[in-house]
Amino acid sequence: MAQEPQIPEALIAKGARVQKAGSGYAFSEGPSVARDGRVFFTDQPGDRIYVWDEKSGITMFTENSGRANGTWFDREGNLIACADLNNSLVKFTPSGELIVVYDKGYGGVHLNGPNDLWQDMKGGIYFTDPYFHRDYWEAGHKQEQDIQAVYYLKPSGELVRVIEDLRVPNGITGTPDGKYLFVADMLGRATWKYTINADGSLGNKTLFAPSGSDGLTIDARGNIYLTAGRVLIYNPEGEKIGEIALPEAPTNVCFGGKKRNVLFITAGTSVFTLKMKVKGVE
Repeated sequence: MAQEPQIPEALIAKGARVQKAGSGYAFSEGPSVARDGRVFFTDQPGDRIYVWDEKSGITMFTENSGRANGTWFDREGNLIACADLNNSLVKFTPSGELIVVYDKGYGGVHLNGPNDLWQDMKGGIYFTDPYFHRDYWEAGHKQEQDIQAVYYLKPSGELVRVIEDLRVPNGITGTPDGKYLFVADMLGRATWKYTINADGSLGNKTLFAPSGSDGLTIDARGNIYLTAGRVLIYNPEGEKIGEIALPEAPTNVCFGGKKRNVLFITAGTSVFTLKMKVKGVE
């Protein structure tokens, strides 16, 4: 059983406990919230995307996800996904149609395997590109990029590298005002904060937290939620203010529900929810 969350009373709903919402997945990941509060999450080894509804529970969205991992909803209601079957970015329309967003690689060779992403207000997409060898890749598949980097896909379709000095970039998110980007380095055991420049480039790299993270999210008060063994909560100044232990190690997290007050956590073979007082951001 999960331990009682160690979270400030100002953040968590009174008497709330971690609840298991579903199980039986190969590896749950990549949750993101739709406008109506439903949470879509991936099972990359199973090549599936599921949907969690606060009232009706979990249903299947697609069994052909392109090995989707991290996801994000755009303003048109399409679900953008890092899909490393073909080292690409794709999107799913509300009806489930799969459309390739980007699959051209970088520098003339394939990307390593897009992992997690965040879209800015201009429609540009930041995504991490670590290398994790997949069993479903063809025999002989190897890393073609010289480094594991972070990229920015401009609204124009041009792809540029924006971070080159992290060891294994993984979780990523940005502030809703578009001013700051947070990127976790799993092997470097650190989460970094960057200022987003007008052209999409990044500056003012500063250490935000001494922990890597598989996935990140932000609440309406600017607190950052990391997933590293458990869910770790940091205030906007980078001070740890709480943590949530789970029966399985969490992989990613987002806020869902119609009121955006349910913390939805993917964790290996299961997914969990926790009722919060604070809400997530759009």
